[in-house]
Amino acid sequence: MGQLRVCVPSILCLAAVACAAEEAAQVTVSEADVDEVARGIHERVLTLDTHDDIPFDFATPGVDPGVRGDRQIDLPKMREGGLDAGFFVVYVGQGENDAVGYEEAYSQAMTKFFAIYRMTDELYPEQIEIAYTASDVERIAAAGKLVAAIGMENGWPVGDYLGNLATFHELGGRYITLAHNGHNQIADSAQPRSDEPAELHGGLSEFGRGVVTEMNRLGIMVDVSHVSKKAMLQAAEASAAPVIASHSSCRALSDVARNMDDEQLEALRDNGGVIQIVAVGDFLKERSAVDTEADLAEAASVADLVDHIDHAVNLIGVDHVGISSDFDGGGGIVGWNDATETPNVTRELVVRGYSEEDIAKLWGGNLLRVWRQVETVAAEMQASNGQ
Repeated sequence: MGQLRVCVPSILCLAAVACAAEEAAQVTVSEADVDEVARGIHERVLTLDTHDDIPFDFATPGVDPGVRGDRQIDLPKMREGGLDAGFFVVYVGQGENDAVGYEEAYSQAMTKFFAIYRMTDELYPEQIEIAYTASDVERIAAAGKLVAAIGMENGWPVGDYLGNLATFHELGGRYITLAHNGHNQIADSAQPRSDEPAELHGGLSEFGRGVVTEMNRLGIMVDVSHVSKKAMLQAAEASAAPVIASHSSCRALSDVARNMDDEQLEALRDNGGVIQIVAVGDFLKERSAVDTEADLAEAASVADLVDHIDHAVNLIGVDHVGISSDFDGGGGIVGWNDATETPNVTRELVVRGYSEEDIAKLWGGNLLRVWRQVETVAAEMQASNGQ
């Protein structure tokens, strides 16, 4: 009987150990399966990031995009992470809304346009090419090259002359964020400067409405990231083509001014547009007023990014959601802190149960759909005007 009391627990322990080993093996196999599935999907779908910032000395010996360096995105890192395409951003910080300010803004914008051209036309034409149309994106990627699209962040360089929009379009600008931090001549900002009133125009200015119409006519996507809620809703209503939010997240999960609330998301859906959920930590998780070790330990991660994707998909549908990093402009989270870690986003989407078809939409298909619709609207408007 004494042996029985010893042996029975021993047998039970052995059974428990065997069970635990079997469960561990199952978990390992499951994770391996997820990795394999995610790897295959990531290789097959076209991955497009709608917001990558560049400095004024981009594509110079000091900031060489063809050399793996300390920036979050460069050509070697794009290759390593399977990031096929990126919108390189012509960003100009907001200054004074007057003739002198407009001239300076235009000059700064040209500096960045020409920097992108140095990368694609002079330094690395065999590696990367500019896309002027949605079809170009697919053609260039299919040929094995990386894709550079161009977006403009802040409409301030437009100045008070609509003709500048045609110049930006000719140079390859395919979206313009109507405003940035601070009100401009086009729209109110979601984040006014400290010396500004909460509103300057009550949303879009009259000139701003003309800008939206001219962008529609030319085939430039209207980007409503950074603008006030009123300006966003008015732009979505005024635009004859779908609009985009090139780098925003969901206010329901992180209550910051730069994010979009559910009313805005629904307006975006009704307009046919797309929100590109952005990997900026402060837009994904609200931080306490004072950073502590605990705060740092709870930094935003890929899981938080996909929480925002989930919210938007559940609210407005998978056809209206995409992904952006804001690399080298404030973006970067745990698990996707540079372009080499891009597969981690795909893996988390697989874990959440998204199909390959849906992942393809999120990673670029939806943005390309909007881009094509913008091209169609432009062609129709030009035809109707006899142009």
